[in-house]
Amino acid sequence: MILISAGRCFNKDTKAYGLMKLIANISLLFTELPMCERFKAAAHAGFDGVEIQFPYAENLSEIKNACVESGMSVELINLPAGNWDAGDVGLAALPERQNEFIAGMELCADWARELGVKKVNVLAGKPDSDETAFDTLVENLTQAAEHFVAIDVQVQLEVINPIDVPGFFVNDLQTGLDVVRKVNHSNLRLQFDFYHMVRMGYSLVDAIKKSGPLIGHVQFADVPDRHEPGTGNIDFGPAIDALRAIGYDGAIAAEYNPLGNTIDGLGWMSNFRKMIV
Repeated sequence: MILISAGRCFNKDTKAYGLMKLIANISLLFTELPMCERFKAAAHAGFDGVEIQFPYAENLSEIKNACVESGMSVELINLPAGNWDAGDVGLAALPERQNEFIAGMELCADWARELGVKKVNVLAGKPDSDETAFDTLVENLTQAAEHFVAIDVQVQLEVINPIDVPGFFVNDLQTGLDVVRKVNHSNLRLQFDFYHMVRMGYSLVDAIKKSGPLIGHVQFADVPDRHEPGTGNIDFGPAIDALRAIGYDGAIAAEYNPLGNTIDGLGWMSNFRKMIV
């Protein structure tokens, strides 16, 4: 049975909204289909919801209809990250582009309101100099945390490994934790991606314990090639247990590049779901 509640659509047959659940990043999964068709594909595959990296090139009304018709909640979207094709990977730590960051924050808030999004992710980007980047990032995140708390949307800061994205400012766990603690706002948390953490050389269990309640959102892919679970060397069970031990009960998002057709590569889901219940 599909329900609409407080602007958010979800499926009554899944877990209650906000409990640990398995969602699909439909910017990477189901790309064999147009964006609006990916909602139903994710639902039919057994996911509990979706996240979208950058939805802004799509038609908002069509995305909203796809959400309602499929019964799939949109858990998270990213703030605009600048000109991706020109090499931008975020704006939040770039002092010379604060006006652009603010405009993107307001655009993201409009989409979040319409779609009933629960979380938004902020990308720090690649500043030309680290000298003022930390202070700029803290200032922008403080403003974002306050802006989004008014619409009941939690802000995330993502840590991205420096192998895949050289020059990214928040490129290790300690920096991410330092920034979140410096901002010290109840509406700011850490976006914890298994793939990025392992690529940075961390033990997932140790990194989860270190981050504790500052983790606000979780994503995963296998290492080293960022494909589906079972294609690499991550042992997901202990990491899931560690999340449960710190009290994490949010979404866990499949954010990987499928080896082939998305549906053909979903054999990992049944065992994964058993781990998260």
